[in-house]
Amino acid sequence: MKNKTKSLLGLSSIALVISGMVACSSQPTTETTCTGLVPESATVYTTAKGDSTLRLTQVATLQPSEYKQPLETETFVYIDPTHTFQTMIGIGGAITDAVAENFSTLSPEKQQEFLEKYYDKEKGIGYSMIRTHINSCDFGYDMYTYIADYDSTLATFDMSRDTVKRLPLVKKAMETAGGTLPLYLSTWSAPAWMKDNNSRIHGGKIKPQYLQLWADYVCKYIGAVEAYGIPVWGLTVQNEPMASQTWESCIYTAEEERDYVKNNLGPTLHKNGYADKKLFVWDHNRDLIFHRASTILNDPEAAKYVTGVAYHWYETWTGAPMNFDALKMTKATFPDKELMFSECCIEGFTWDKAKDWASGEKYGYSIMNDLNSGTAAWNDWNILLNHYGGPTWVKNFCVSPVHVTEEGELFYTNIYYYIGHFSKFIRPGAKRLASYSSRAYLLSTSFVNPDGTVAVVVMNQGDNQIDFNMIMSGKQFACSSLPHSISTYILK
Repeated sequence: MKNKTKSLLGLSSIALVISGMVACSSQPTTETTCTGLVPESATVYTTAKGDSTLRLTQVATLQPSEYKQPLETETFVYIDPTHTFQTMIGIGGAITDAVAENFSTLSPEKQQEFLEKYYDKEKGIGYSMIRTHINSCDFGYDMYTYIADYDSTLATFDMSRDTVKRLPLVKKAMETAGGTLPLYLSTWSAPAWMKDNNSRIHGGKIKPQYLQLWADYVCKYIGAVEAYGIPVWGLTVQNEPMASQTWESCIYTAEEERDYVKNNLGPTLHKNGYADKKLFVWDHNRDLIFHRASTILNDPEAAKYVTGVAYHWYETWTGAPMNFDALKMTKATFPDKELMFSECCIEGFTWDKAKDWASGEKYGYSIMNDLNSGTAAWNDWNILLNHYGGPTWVKNFCVSPVHVTEEGELFYTNIYYYIGHFSKFIRPGAKRLASYSSRAYLLSTSFVNPDGTVAVVVMNQGDNQIDFNMIMSGKQFACSSLPHSISTYILK
């Protein structure tokens, strides 16, 4: 470690410049107030491709020097904390039936390790949100609903199967995190008999006569989860409402989702005492997010029920680049609504993909740009899969940040560490600061936490070490970014 620290500190000048460093006081639901403060140190944590010992590893504590005007030839990161943007809700991932099943196969010692590695902010990466599903989804052993066929009164409603493995794991995750975490629910499909294709798969739409029953069903599940002892923070209307999949799926056009929120789901949530639940629309890909948002949010009667717009990254299925401009347009047009990233994964599991450094870098690139585009919550898909990337009844195998090996061990991919550079250090209630990198090849984002610390995440996807100079209220820090690395600087 001593040699590593030397090599990082001995690099030519890189100044991490933070203009007007601040002490800030905030809660997740209040505005941050900032007062002037000059940072006295910067603690550096690094994950790098070239060194297996660098995995969220503390590598240095830097001391500031006097600020000097940067030159055009220098690379720098500049932070202006007098201008702030969105407040972070949290960063987390999904607990599906597949995740719960894999967790149940672990030894008690490995279960504890897993919980701490994800949800303990000191021992792990401090996940601060959870997503789970209503009815089954593609990640589990079978399809199911909670009522008997053609039960239009919900008299047979029974979600007790969820209390065997999945909801107990949600409880354990919350306990490990030190209390409760924002939990939100997503639906994949209504029961087949409620849909016009009489199937839970291949898309299909809910028959008009069952839209209200479906809204009642969703509220029934919220009540059942809370009766089990788990508070529900929010929900999305429908997972991927424009995808006709070979697994559970259901289609809503933008106008249909707007009208369902306005006429059914929104009023039903309020009628059942759930007006405080955060309701997110869309829950699909970035490329169509603005069309969906404008269609729904330009209707005041629908918009009044909506907290924000959720989205995924799967437009890259076609090889297209991630469309962050769509996010920026949505946030700029509807600044009072939140953006929430709700799902992503590396598809088509192989161990080569699980071990590929590019997998973690794709996550880092997405998180960095999503946050800089105004996103307030960021959530991965399955947090634990087996050595085949499942179980999934439809064989939709994928990579997760952590896998269970055939020997029952836990394998941590570099995805886990890349996410951790954000989730561990950018805490709920943190506010994004005005900041930027002077070079496109050096990615960065900056947040001030409720405790007044500033977390600056810097990412280098290139093959060369980058020394960068930065400026700040009379002070600067000399830093360096290793090839194919991500670092978090904690400024105090």
